[in-house]
This record gives sequence, C-alpha cells and structure tokens, in this order.
Amino acid sequence: MPQPWQPAATLAVLAARARLLARIRAFFADAGVMEVETPIASRAAATDPALESLATVCPGLADSRLWLHTSPELAMKRLLAAGAGPIYQICKVFRGGERGRRHHPEFTLLEWYRPGWDYRRLLVEVAALVRVALDRPELAAEVLTYRAVFLDRLGLDPMGADIETLRDAARGSGIAGAADLALDVDGWLDLLLTHRIESGLGRGRLTFLCDYPPSQAALARIRAGDPPVAERFELYLEGMELANGFTELTDAAEQRRRFRCDLQRRADAGLACPPIDEALLAALEAGLPPSAGVALGVDRLLMIATGSLHIDQVLAFPVERA
Repeated sequence: MPQPWQPAATLAVLAARARLLARIRAFFADAGVMEVETPIASRAAATDPALESLATVCPGLADSRLWLHTSPELAMKRLLAAGAGPIYQICKVFRGGERGRRHHPEFTLLEWYRPGWDYRRLLVEVAALVRVALDRPELAAEVLTYRAVFLDRLGLDPMGADIETLRDAARGSGIAGAADLALDVDGWLDLLLTHRIESGLGRGRLTFLCDYPPSQAALARIRAGDPPVAERFELYLEGMELANGFTELTDAAEQRRRFRCDLQRRADAGLACPPIDEALLAALEAGLPPSAGVALGVDRLLMIATGSLHIDQVLAFPVERA
C-alpha cells in the first residue's frame, strides 16, 4: 500500500509522461510551431457557464484577486493578434468542481493555434500529433458530424429537437435521474452525448465529431447554412474525449455579445460572474488573423498510452496528496 508521501503514478508512468512530452515538442519543432508561455493567473476569467474558475489572492495589487486560467486560450490569442504566428503551449490549467475517474481540478493541457487554417485543416494535424505522441502511426481516423451521430445513434435531430423531445429521449434511454432534471436544450444534448453516445466513439480509431449546434459555439465561428453550425470539433479515442478545436471567432463585437450572454446565464444559475477579458476583446478589435486552435488533454492522452483507467494513475501527486 503506497504511503501518503509517495507518488500515485508509478515511476514507469512518470517516465512515459516525459517521453510523451518530448515527442510532442519534437513534433512542433519539426512543424515550425513556436512554444510560448502565458500567465496562469489573470485579472479576467472564462465566462462559459460550464467552467468554474478558481480564484487566488495576490496582496499588493490594486485588485488582489486573480483567476487561475481554465485554458491559455485568451492570452494566446493576444499573441496571435500581435503577430506571433503558429504557437503552442503545454501548461497546467485549473477547473473547479471537476474530480473523478477522468477529471482532476489541476491538469496538463496542450493548446496550439494555426493562423490561416480552419478547423478541418487543423483536425488533420491533430490526428498526426496524436499518432506521433502515442507512437501509433497506423491509427486510423474518421470525421463524423454532430447531427449525423445523433440521428444514427439516437434517432433524433439535435439541430431542431425541443426540450420535451430531448427529455423524453433521455428518460427513454434509461439515464439514471433524468426524470428529476430540469435542463435547457444544450444541457439535454450534453447529457445524451456523454451518457449514450460518447462511450462508443473512437473505438480503435480517432473519431472527430464536428459541426456543433450554434448554441455550443463557445469561441468558434458559426458557418451559415441550413442549419447553421459552429465550426468546432471534439476528438475521441477509446470512448474518451481528448481535444476540443475551433475555427476561431475573430469578431470582437460578437465575442463581447457571447461573453455577456454567458454572464447572464451564470447569474441566472447563481454562479460567480468573473470579469470579461477586455484585453482579448481589444486584441480582436486590433485584428486577430483567421485562425484555428485546439486544446488537448495531456493526462488523458497519457492514460491511453499507459492503459490507465483512472487519471490518478498518471499524476505524480493528485490533489488529495498535493
């Protein structure tokens, strides 16, 4: 039985982490993508109602409260606007309310941006990076649309379904506790995706799920059409979500509108309302180049590489031992 002072991950897994990180850095060095660092603590924070930012205090500042970033995205986009070109970062990020078999409040994120690319071009590079990181050059990939997967697996159209239809689908599919939930459309869609679709994605191959409902665009560009879709993808491997990528929104006014809508939803739900990132909005106004970006969970990738079933098995010191 390991003692409390000892690492949760074995030394072999820690060595596997080092090799994984080395392969990632070598991949980007070969591709001409520059590694950057941005602050972990910021005066602003993510407004997404699904994310809980953690706050810290820094005495001596006019406003002593800083927020630990949930992603380096906002600061990295400021670098893009400043002309940094293709960039990547490997860093620790922090999210409250996340603890479980695949979740930890502090985790390692790989994030990168490609000016001049869209999400379809980027997902090809994501597949190449994962093959190199896992040393699995034979790993196949498929691209499926969000709408097609819901129609195929659940027989419903997520682009037009109302709350009642989605609630009935959740109850009918036997999701525990669904009868007692009161969710909006996106809440029901997320519940159905995570509980009835996700486990079957990426089995023996990389599965990219793309073209999400516009209401789930986050910081992605929306493409007009019938129906319109968010130019967004998520990557799954062995039933586990690994990455989330976008064709990035570059419109400052639209981004401000989305931030304000997020804050209203947070207020309605009784959640903390952190400051909007005015520096990011200023960068968008100055001119963010058309870009695609993606965030990939390194710990989850390492879980797959080592056959680990719990995230604690790939962490030196999980939060309970920190």
